[in-house]
Order: sequence, then C-alpha cells, then structure tokens
Amino acid sequence: MATPFSPLYLSHGSPMIAIEPSPTQDFLKALGPAIERTAGRPRAVLVMSAHTMARGAVLLGSARHHTIHDFGGFPPALYELRYDAPGDPLLAKQAQACLAQAGFDVPVLDEGGLDHGIWTALMHLWPQADIPVVPLSLPATATPESLWRMGQALKGLPPDIQVIGTGSLTHNLRRVFQSGRLQAGLVNLPEDPESAAFRQWVFQHATAGDWPALWDYRRLAPYAVEMHPTDEHWRPFYLAAGMGATQAQAEPGAAVRLHQAVEFGCLALDAYAFGPGAGALAHTLAASAST
Repeated sequence: MATPFSPLYLSHGSPMIAIEPSPTQDFLKALGPAIERTAGRPRAVLVMSAHTMARGAVLLGSARHHTIHDFGGFPPALYELRYDAPGDPLLAKQAQACLAQAGFDVPVLDEGGLDHGIWTALMHLWPQADIPVVPLSLPATATPESLWRMGQALKGLPPDIQVIGTGSLTHNLRRVFQSGRLQAGLVNLPEDPESAAFRQWVFQHATAGDWPALWDYRRLAPYAVEMHPTDEHWRPFYLAAGMGATQAQAEPGAAVRLHQAVEFGCLALDAYAFGPGAGALAHTLAASAST
C-alpha cells in the first residue's frame, strides 16, 4: 500500500526565510523532495496560513494565484520574488463538500492570492510553483478543537492532496523587538526558558496524541500566553493534526516532529507531521540528511 501524504504543520518565521539561509530554510528545501520520495508528488496542496485570516472560513478557488507581499520594511529583493502558483477550483469544491458533511459552511470564492505564510514555505518545497494551491482561511474566532474537527472532515479529500498548516510554533514579536534582539541581529541566542518549556510541552502532548490537552493548551501549556499573545500563528497546527488523527483520544505516535529550531531565543520554528505516513516521512528526511 502506498504511503499516504502526511498532513504538516510548518513554521515559516520571518519573510526573510525566502532569501536568507538558515537551518529552517534548509529543512524546507529538503522536505519537498522527501515528500515525493515517500508518498509521491501531490496533485495539489490545501493550506491554512496564519496570515489568511477572515471572520469565517473561506476557500480560495481561483484558477490562478498571485503573490501577496503582505509585509513592510524588508529588503527590495524580497518584494521582487514571485510564486504565482496555479489554483485548483475542483479541489476547492471537494474541500467544501467534505467540510459541509461535518457541518461547516465554507464558501468557495473565485479569488486568488498567496500570503507570505504560504509562498515563503512552498517556494522551498516546490520551487517551480507548478503544484496547484488552495488556501483555506483561518477563521478569526475558531477554537483549536473546531479546527481539529475541520481537519477530521478533510479526511474525505482525495488521497493525492497534501494538507499544510503554516505559522510559528511560538510567536511573541514584542519580546523580540522590545529586547533589542532583532536590531542587534541576535538570531542565535540561547533559547529562553519559557520557549523551551512551551516547545517541550507541545512535543510531549503531540507525540502522545493527547488532543484534548492540546485543545486546552492556553490553560494547560506553560507560558502559552507569553509565547502566543495572539495565537493565529499556532492555530493552523490543529487543522493538520485533526486530519492526521484517527480518534479524539490519545493515540501515541500520532505526530512526529520533523524539525526544531529557535531564532532570537524565543521564536520557535518546529515542524510536525501527522498520521500514518509521518514516521516514513521522518525516516526519509533523516536518510537524506545523512548522505
């Protein structure tokens, strides 16, 4: 039986990941080929980004996307980059039908556009921008559990679809700016204890498949509010986790951490894979790193 595509949660960090070498950029460049060696080439990608947030969930069903440079104050070279991938109106309708069966009313809009949480990751996975992309917006008020259940609903998608959530495992930019770390270029600072505690809690509960604890992360996880003053960069994790999970109870081995990194002492860039194919994908990545 073919190895299934593992739903993924990818931390994208700063838009500079598009042009600035880093361990996380290296990981993303290795991830696309590893996916293809493990499960094949996806027909299309459905992605939820922290930066495509709306009052409610919508699917962007345009046949063609344009690159959105939704940031300011970066080098001119960053604004010259393009990742104008095709869309997939059929996949948008298929996702809409899956979500409707689970009680989620998600319209399909004939609109396109890829925010930087999408294209700065995908440009390293599939640089040719030739795999169709369907963005699913992050509902502004969606709970972790409701996003997990949306992921469950997407199990009805065809098996050749790669589902990705993008954000950052921790995201407290105020700590980075107010401490002067960014201005001083202190990318490789030792990790703050608060970041380490939060990352370890996520790792323990994700690899144990303890979804109820993860849904209640804001109350249960150490330094959750400190690491995510607002949690839009964290919530796409739950869409990918829900699609990969087989049940709502704990299921050991349900998640595999594919990558871990921390910049400026507190911005965690960990990545996770979920579901039956996660272990095989991790093995492929490890094998490619050792050659």
